[in-house]
Parts: sequence; C-alpha cells; structure tokens
Amino acid sequence: MIGSFPQYEQFADEFLDHAHDGFYNAHIDRPTCLGLLGDVIGRDVLDAACGPGLYAEELVARGARVTGFDLSPRMVELSRARVPGAVFRVHDLGAPLGWLAEASVDLVLLALVFEYVDDRVQVLRELHRVLRPGGALVLSRMHPTGDWLRHGGDYFEPRVVEETWENGWHVRFWLSPLRDTCAELREAGFLIERLVEPQPQVAAADVDPERYARLSREPTGFLAIRAIPDPRLS
Repeated sequence: MIGSFPQYEQFADEFLDHAHDGFYNAHIDRPTCLGLLGDVIGRDVLDAACGPGLYAEELVARGARVTGFDLSPRMVELSRARVPGAVFRVHDLGAPLGWLAEASVDLVLLALVFEYVDDRVQVLRELHRVLRPGGALVLSRMHPTGDWLRHGGDYFEPRVVEETWENGWHVRFWLSPLRDTCAELREAGFLIERLVEPQPQVAAADVDPERYARLSREPTGFLAIRAIPDPRLS
C-alpha cells in the first residue's frame, strides 16, 4: 500500500459524504462492482479495503455475509457504525490475511484500491488463497489511460504519481498500464472472466442529465474486472 500509511484516514468522514451519493461512486463504480459480484444471497463476501462500508451495506442488504477490512481505523469505525450486520477489522491489504483460512470466502471485492498497492501480485495471491472453488474476485480501478492523460510520460512505465484532488485531498498511487493489471492477475492464478468499462446507471440521468449523457458516450475513467481462479492450477 504505497507504504503502510492510511492515506484516506485524514479525510475518511469527508470521503463518506462524497462517495455516498457522488456521481462516479454511486452511479458508476458501485453498481458496476455489485453487478459483477452477482447473486450474493447466503454467500461469504470479503470486502478488501472496505472504506466507509458503502459496498458492504448494499451486500448485506442483498443477503450476503460480509467481512471487511481497511488500513484506516476511522474507515473501520464508519463501516461498523453503518453496517452492524457485518464484521470489520483494521488490516493492511499488503499483509497476509492470517486470520482467514484457505478457501473460506465465496467472493472478494477489491474496489478502487488496486492502484495503491505496492506488491499487487502478492495481494492477489493471498486473495486467491482465501477464495473457495467456484469463487470470484471483482476488482475495480481507475482506468490507466485516464491517469496517463492527466500525468503524461511513458504510459508503459509503472511509477508512483501524486495528485491533489479538487476537494484538497492529496493522494499517491501507482500509474501502471492495463496490460500489467492483466499480467498480475494471471501471475496470481486468475483468469479474467469479464472486463467492463462502466457507463453510468440510468438512474443517474435524474441526478445530472448533462453528465449522464456525456459519460454514456465517453470513457468514465473507471475499469472493472471479474476474475476467477484458473481451474487448471487447482
């Protein structure tokens, strides 16, 4: 995780307010990830780097048993308050999940955190370990071409970049090409089942008609993948 400092800790409450009904989170990434997870009734879902619990809240409402963790203690506090029906703990995504047994969850969600991870193959291998046969990983990340358009340079050369977003949040993350994400999944033992360049949900037209129309025909800046353990490796 770009080291072990919880970058979002200092603005966790602001992030919850922003992501709860923000156009990109509420109408693009969250519904896309939930759609790729599919039917979760009675299934054990690991919400890795769960943030303030917005995905977990919806998963529990849909009948899942959710375990979540985040590097930020404040994010975990917010998640516990928001989703009392789930179990949350403070944990660094970059560290082994020693508290989870092999083949103990049906689905893993890794939403908008992949670009903050230093050793992505190691993390993916650990998520692969805890998945049951027939399980799946749903991963979303910022689209690397959008990052490249903002920062320039060699698109194919992985590097850490820094940004200060319009709300004043300063973040550091990895800029790496899509081919690397695909290769990292493969190296960790996954096969890509679906790759989605999400568009806004129809309901977003009532929230911001102009933005909805524009992002229905232009890239939204997000990318989502559903990956399954390679059965040839079992």
